[in-house]
Amino acid sequence: MSKRPLEGVRVIELGTLIAGPFCSRILAEFGADVIKIESPDGGDPLRTWRKLHEGTSLWWLAQARNKKSVAIDLKAPAGQAIVRKLAREADIVVENFRPGTLERWGIGWEQLSADNPGLVMVRLSGYGQTGPYKDRPGFGAIGEAMGGLRFLSGYPDRAPVRVGVSIGDSIAALYGAIGALAALREREVNGGRGQIVDVALYEAVFAMMESLLPEYDMYGFVRTRTGASLPGIVPSNTYTTRDGRYVVIGANNDSIFKRMMRAIGRTDLADDPQLARNDGRTVRTEEIDAAIGAWTGAHDLDEVLRVLEAAEVPAGKIYDIADIVADPQYAAREMFQRFALAGGGSVQLPGIVPKLSETPGGTQWLGPALGAHTGEVLSAVGVSDAEIRELEAAGVILQARGIPSVT
Repeated sequence: MSKRPLEGVRVIELGTLIAGPFCSRILAEFGADVIKIESPDGGDPLRTWRKLHEGTSLWWLAQARNKKSVAIDLKAPAGQAIVRKLAREADIVVENFRPGTLERWGIGWEQLSADNPGLVMVRLSGYGQTGPYKDRPGFGAIGEAMGGLRFLSGYPDRAPVRVGVSIGDSIAALYGAIGALAALREREVNGGRGQIVDVALYEAVFAMMESLLPEYDMYGFVRTRTGASLPGIVPSNTYTTRDGRYVVIGANNDSIFKRMMRAIGRTDLADDPQLARNDGRTVRTEEIDAAIGAWTGAHDLDEVLRVLEAAEVPAGKIYDIADIVADPQYAAREMFQRFALAGGGSVQLPGIVPKLSETPGGTQWLGPALGAHTGEVLSAVGVSDAEIRELEAAGVILQARGIPSVT
């Protein structure tokens, strides 16, 4: 395999579940050496979330791929000493504990950066490291609510709904990865000192809210739920077809709108000067949606897609996972990758995103057994075999016997 762009970058992951581990997963997929610190008492709870295979979460196989699992009790002074030793040789520490937790354990920013001035610490939390809410517990769902996303999700006559995945955590993780790479670049060109990358879940969500703030600031406008449509951008909605299926259509570009109206036999709307631009179309949203809905309702989904593709109008059916797996575009882009499982069988996981032309990311191994790399990692930083045995006997560390899921 070709050299990966983050080879040589060492990351210590101190976190559980989604935001922190997803951030370091991205780094691991592009070659960073990620050492995941887990509690000897069961490890990351994600190991047993959702569907399991032989006791291990299928989600875990992807979320922890390419990471080394080192099982250390962070509440034990001897365990904290090991983390400080590991951090001296690290480039990045990723953590998503409540602010102040690592400081109580003696492994916070002040302690770790004193020994390693070049360290970059990515700190993901519900409300950030400062402010009146910093000590509150905060999960991704709360960040989605406070960041404005939930209020916009669903239909106006019903309670707000959520996206079916942990989108708040994932957005924060992406910002964390971007911040880590920006901080590494700054360290490289401006003197070699590290810094804190402070990511609050609610801020990461809020940063995605497009024109929400300036519209409120300028006009006092409070955007609310609009169902399946994209507010203020017309037409961009979901429509029902004759066979009871759904099609998403984005014909909000001025020239695309004209092509679509002609394709569905509504040249009157295509040639209407009041509808030539989006601001004019917004005023007549209901009329336009009714025209499109009448047309889709008179045709089956396949015919709707055929006509719109011929007219070069962006449109698509709403995919479930079975549609995704059967789709040739996904396959052509290698978004399904199959891996053998120890003990027999195999599993498909999503491919790596984004795709780099010269130094692509990849999967070296799947999520490992708890403590599968404890001995290897500790030995590499000078912990003797005798010390490892003593630490294990005292319950400070745990070693697994092998890695159950490999490529």
